[in-house]
Amino acid sequence: MNGRHSGRPTLEEVAVRAGVGRGTVSRVINGSPRVSERAKAAVEAAIAELGYVPNRAARALAGNRTDAIALVIPEPETRLFAEPYFSDIIRGIGAELADTDMQLLLTLIRTPKERARFAQYLAAHRVDGVLLVSVHEDDPLPDLLEQLDMPAVLNGRRSDLESVSYVDADNVGGARAAVAHLIERGRRRVATITGPLDMYVARSRLDGYRQAVAEAGLGGGGGASSPGFSGPFGSSGSSGSSGGSSEELIAAGDFTEEGGRRAMRELLARRPDVDGVFAASDVMAAGARAVLREEGRRVPDDVALVGFEDSAIARHMDPALTSVRQPTEEMGRTMARVLLEEIAERESVRRHVVLATELVRRESV
Repeated sequence: MNGRHSGRPTLEEVAVRAGVGRGTVSRVINGSPRVSERAKAAVEAAIAELGYVPNRAARALAGNRTDAIALVIPEPETRLFAEPYFSDIIRGIGAELADTDMQLLLTLIRTPKERARFAQYLAAHRVDGVLLVSVHEDDPLPDLLEQLDMPAVLNGRRSDLESVSYVDADNVGGARAAVAHLIERGRRRVATITGPLDMYVARSRLDGYRQAVAEAGLGGGGGASSPGFSGPFGSSGSSGSSGGSSEELIAAGDFTEEGGRRAMRELLARRPDVDGVFAASDVMAAGARAVLREEGRRVPDDVALVGFEDSAIARHMDPALTSVRQPTEEMGRTMARVLLEEIAERESVRRHVVLATELVRRESV
């Protein structure tokens, strides 16, 4: 061929030049992470040498592909733009998709009508896969995705028996470390502000709180269950301790700043002697901090405070907030990576990834 190529280079010719299989070339072009760096470099070199240009339209048609991924957040805009968690997740997803041909479509679902419209969109296979952030227990979308055989990855999970691929953080271990730290610093009446308990992440952080209190030997010691609070949990420990983990020391929040404010007011009304608080998110901790200041309670002198996420909010609070760091941006990257693998491989194997957390100690304890 005199070193020259006649006509449009094909995928097969790229594979021959790179010394790999056709499937490996396809995975490199589609941005799949399941390719070794050596093979990826060989394919990219072959593409450059041959001047191969993927025919995206033909590739999408042949593979029944759209080259689009839906990022679904079933929350109102107020939460999306107010909480750093969502922006960090989106940043990680975007970074992972930056070198691929995939388009990212952000979808907010706030009403049953919007949910039904999106279900029709999925049924028409307008996207190749779905990333779902902020998973609630009764959300029918994960089941619909399974019925449609749509590649999908959840941020978090609905239960221990989750059947859809997910990327999560060690919420139980992180919460347990946070509360243990409060107890190690001499706090004996440690309360918690939970997230919405229809979310597995919130229940897991509550479990971590309970485990740390039980491990420290702090029993009930708080009297009757708190008025106005009910939930799917029983009493933790036995009564008679000087501290306690009675229901009086548990207040339900909703991962919002106002929810943190409400919960902190409830806690102070029930147990004015509270000396430590674990808030299940930094945003709620900020709300709790505002109420403590209004009530003349000093942090950490009177009440020590710990949050979860280690967002920018934690670093900018006064005093700076001790918080459980979860790798939020890496969670987004991993979600996108796992989804690309499912789209490229079309395997039935589901992937469950749990990333480690770390307690970051600051002045609030």
